[in-house]
Amino acid sequence: MNRRGRQVPQPRRRLVIVVRADPVICGHSGEARNLAEVALDRGFTEVRIVTWPIDRLVETGLPLKPLDGVSPYSVGIEVERPEPVGDYKVPDGRYLSGLVGRLVELFTDGVPTVCLSLYLSPHTLAVSEAVRVAQATGLPVDVTTIAEAVGSDVTNVVRSCVEQGRFGAAAQVLTAYLGSDVPVAVSEYTRQLIISSAEDIDARHGTRFAERCRERVGISYPAINTADYLVLDLDRFAATLENRGLHRNGYVLFLSRLAHAKGVDELIAGFAASERAAGLTLVIAGNGPEAGHLRRVAAASPAASRIVFLDDVDDDEKPYLMAGSAAFVLPSKPRPEFVETFGIALVEKMLAGGGPLITTDTGGIGEAVGDTALIVPVEDPTAIAAALDEALSLPEHEREAMELRAREHALQFDRARVFDALLARIPPRPAAVGVLSTL
Repeated sequence: MNRRGRQVPQPRRRLVIVVRADPVICGHSGEARNLAEVALDRGFTEVRIVTWPIDRLVETGLPLKPLDGVSPYSVGIEVERPEPVGDYKVPDGRYLSGLVGRLVELFTDGVPTVCLSLYLSPHTLAVSEAVRVAQATGLPVDVTTIAEAVGSDVTNVVRSCVEQGRFGAAAQVLTAYLGSDVPVAVSEYTRQLIISSAEDIDARHGTRFAERCRERVGISYPAINTADYLVLDLDRFAATLENRGLHRNGYVLFLSRLAHAKGVDELIAGFAASERAAGLTLVIAGNGPEAGHLRRVAAASPAASRIVFLDDVDDDEKPYLMAGSAAFVLPSKPRPEFVETFGIALVEKMLAGGGPLITTDTGGIGEAVGDTALIVPVEDPTAIAAALDEALSLPEHEREAMELRAREHALQFDRARVFDALLARIPPRPAAVGVLSTL
């Protein structure tokens, strides 16, 4: 019953996604949105994204989009931000308790549920605990869990635990991950990184995590809404560039999180040194912990007057900025705290079109771009300058051929294809006494 006493239809099939959702600037928050949208087309009658309260996201210092720039979700997708449980005497655990508690409620209301967690810590940990509690209640529970490991799961959590000798924390994350019905990684690079970290743990403690990871962990590339990038409105295209004071093919674009590992320092130096880019603008779009530092670097550059920062680019504007660029540069570099384990922004650019893509072959970037990009060494401004000179000198027919080849490669990451392949991984389960049958 609802609050007016009317009968509310029981959902027949539910998808729950646990993630750092919008307004967080992160490719995986967009991935969660994409998977949720496809679920509605695949017969799920209820889709919920369970995430964190806005004020908590602000407190963490995560780079966030302007709230008024976040595109609305389709009808049928509900975003939940459970409030913390307890008072100030229980620091961050209050928020985790709120998250786990809400998941327990969703897992015990009789609705067959698929629960996908993006980021092992804390989301897969929360799902694992919620499943344990739900089953302990004695209520009917029919939940299938999918855990997707992304880059920082390994670099920030598992690998750092290995380096610091913190066996317990690493074991907790890997146990929850492998305890999921379907454990996947966002790239083969990420999968191998997980296995390597597990091997280190096994060598020190005699465990068998690596063997289980090799057997069970599959690949599920990030899901991207290709339609957002393939067909662009020409009037809106022109208006978007005009509003930003830009001209088609008149700028080099960087669009990603402003963090040290993204290589923006080297990009600024390479742009200033490029002869062919001398008449162009460098647009640095995004936000993040290095924003202040990078503005100072840009101000001291010989090309300072030709560098602009955009920190308010919304989801709808992004494809047009990508398509209008003379070249797109993401010179990511491996850092202890972060490795580019895929490169969602690169694929989005490949779909949108525009000038050539310049990036590095680090982490999972090679899987994202294939042979469709100009590859430069990490931390090499001179190589970036040379790549810009090459990209900006290409004859029109070569540029168009490169653009078409990139788009064809990127289509494999379409959200519907990724969603269907992900659900196809769910193993069949026989119905058990007191438990609803699987989806």
